[in-house]
Amino acid sequence: MNLPDVWFALIAVLWIGYFFLEGFDFGVGVLTKALARDRTERRVLINTIGPVWDGNEVWLLTAAGATFAAFPDWYATLFSGFYLLLLAVLLCLIVRGVAFEYRAKRPGERWQRNWEHAIFWCSAVPAFLWGVIFANIVRGVPLDASHEYTGDVFGLLNPYALLGGALTLVLFTFHGAVFTALKTVGDIRGRARRLATGLGLAALALAAAFLLWTQDASGDTRTLVAMVVAALSLGAALAANARGREGWAFSWSGLAIVAAVAMLFLALFPEVMPSTGDPAGTLTIENAASSPYTLRIMTWCAAIATPIVLLYQGWTYWVFRKRIGTQHIAPAAH
Repeated sequence: MNLPDVWFALIAVLWIGYFFLEGFDFGVGVLTKALARDRTERRVLINTIGPVWDGNEVWLLTAAGATFAAFPDWYATLFSGFYLLLLAVLLCLIVRGVAFEYRAKRPGERWQRNWEHAIFWCSAVPAFLWGVIFANIVRGVPLDASHEYTGDVFGLLNPYALLGGALTLVLFTFHGAVFTALKTVGDIRGRARRLATGLGLAALALAAAFLLWTQDASGDTRTLVAMVVAALSLGAALAANARGREGWAFSWSGLAIVAAVAMLFLALFPEVMPSTGDPAGTLTIENAASSPYTLRIMTWCAAIATPIVLLYQGWTYWVFRKRIGTQHIAPAAH
């Protein structure tokens, strides 16, 4: 395996890690409206991800940075052609981070309600848009011979992409519901499990439609294996959730996300952005990669820094591993 292949695989791993971690993060944000009944319960949900949400976003920064350094032409085409969608994601992530920090700065009900609206919408919108973006990457977009995007934003909102967006939104919310059941006690824990059942069934139906479409359009034996793993993992997550095995349910729902995203990258390989216009515009691992020297330097840096980041993030999750409930929220915490 040459260095461009290695870095394609590493970027795939970074995106998989991001969707696994930020997936339940987004899901909990959506559940602040869909599950929580009052301000105290919303505070419980926010506290479950409070110590880790910003660390989860490091995976996004690293994935984008690695794409810029390892495949600059891919980065340039992606961020110019998908500019409005990516800008919407970026603005949501900024507002969402501010909302987490500012919600409790004042006790006023209107102040807190507005920030809670921001948390909900700025979790739901990126969860949907990431599915739209990656579905379009796999499906292909109109590119000219210079690798320039020749379409418009409405062309990105095609049926396949919208189905992908619906899948990521529902799947991430299911992942968040399972995480909530794993991290809470009391009534909210039971309601999270019940809600997870409906969300999981909806995610299974959407995943079947989207992944079968992907398999039919650009699949092979490897993608078929990944699709089967994703489907079986979703079913196992539903079964574990029904039995109250929240740790197993979370592990299986996470594996479903891992397998589904892996399937998309396997369907894409060895291209990084297919062209539905001029065939010469298709970006591949070879024609989009940086120089071998750049990739060698990046490989050494990644080999040194990655274990440190993983150890630190794992330690963070270990420190904040305990469950919380409404009884842990003081009245003044609002």
